Amino acid sequence: MPSRQPGGASPGVALPIRQFTADLPPRAGNFEQRASFTPGELPARGAPERGGLEPRGPEREAFPVRQPTLRPPRRTEGGRHRRPVPASLPQSAPALILAVPGQGADLAGGPVGELTTILRVDNPAVDVRAARIDGGGYDDPSDLRAVLADAAERRTDSSAPCAVVIPLIATVNPPVVRRLREAVAASGTNAIVSGFINSNALIAEALHIRLAEAGLARQDRVRLFSIMTSADGVLIATVGGPDAAAAANVTSVLLAARLALPVITASMDSAPSVHEGALRLKEMGVSRLAIAPCFIGPEATRSDLNALAVGAECAAPIGAHGNIAKLAALTYGQAISQLDLPVPGDAGKEVHGQHE
Repeated sequence: MPSRQPGGASPGVALPIRQFTADLPPRAGNFEQRASFTPGELPARGAPERGGLEPRGPEREAFPVRQPTLRPPRRTEGGRHRRPVPASLPQSAPALILAVPGQGADLAGGPVGELTTILRVDNPAVDVRAARIDGGGYDDPSDLRAVLADAAERRTDSSAPCAVVIPLIATVNPPVVRRLREAVAASGTNAIVSGFINSNALIAEALHIRLAEAGLARQDRVRLFSIMTSADGVLIATVGGPDAAAAANVTSVLLAARLALPVITASMDSAPSVHEGALRLKEMGVSRLAIAPCFIGPEATRSDLNALAVGAECAAPIGAHGNIAKLAALTYGQAISQLDLPVPGDAGKEVHGQHE
């Protein structure tokens, strides 16, 4: 018996072959008409060439290509977290002088000494000093006029400001600012006098922390109804007359938003008084009142502190809070940004608005 082949066919048996005699149906269109190349000549791979192909849609112009704009490189770091004061400053940079009101203020210790230390540690390139506005004159080395004269002697460029003087006050205080400007004018030096810049939010945060430390307010910012605060109303006590109380209204609004409590302002040395403010909060239904002293410390006198005795619990003054040091650094950085200071080690070049 003959063996079968792998294909299934027996040897010697021819399989029928089907013949396709009929022509295949013509394909749609002509190949030579649909393409510009001839059979057997395929286009090179890559970007196709349209050649004689019919466009599938209306011909469109190429989209414009935006060219990069050449900008000069920034000389300083940008961003919202940049340093308020550069890490290096030339010798001609002005000093930072904290002008302290009151004759009995301790410049070496207390809140003034702590703030000066914080500023020196955070800004080693800045000459940080503290001086009394109401000192003993040129014979007193702690007097503002004597400190300004010494700062002017240390500067090589007499045309540039020798110092940026910042009064150590938390709110507007016209009497202190007036005495400060008189002392600067009497010194005969070129100095910049500036107050804290954008201080309301940071002052409100410092007041919140002092109230929480005294157990008069919660420390978190979450508005949870299950958390009961120790006080149901806050009175912000200011020093500096009615102008200081009016200027602290923005701070009271921000503090009220943080605590979700009624907050009003009063003045310890003028109207509206602290007693009047306490009565007003009592009329609003406040049963337990908390007083937040809105001053650093040296600007308040003993009589001012006695005005707080209205039968309410009182938090500590702001003192040497980190926000005060931050405000002083921000103010100093804003002041020197308006100056043209040479970059250390880069002669012939100047920095314009490097902290803006």
